[in-house]
Amino acid sequence: MSQHRSLRAAGTTGAKRNVLKRYERVEILKRRGQWKAGDRVTGLRKTKPDA
Repeated sequence: MSQHRSLRAAGTTGAKRNVLKRYERVEILKRRGQWKAGDRVTGLRKTKPDA
């Protein structure tokens, strides 16, 4: 069964994602100084992707 063309192009669009992985959120919080080693990785603050 072939894949619908609208689904096939989703990975190649290169659009900015509005949902981040946990490790990406931790990296952003580290850069902002809002997360330090030893803090819990669950229940992180909301973050927006860097522009």
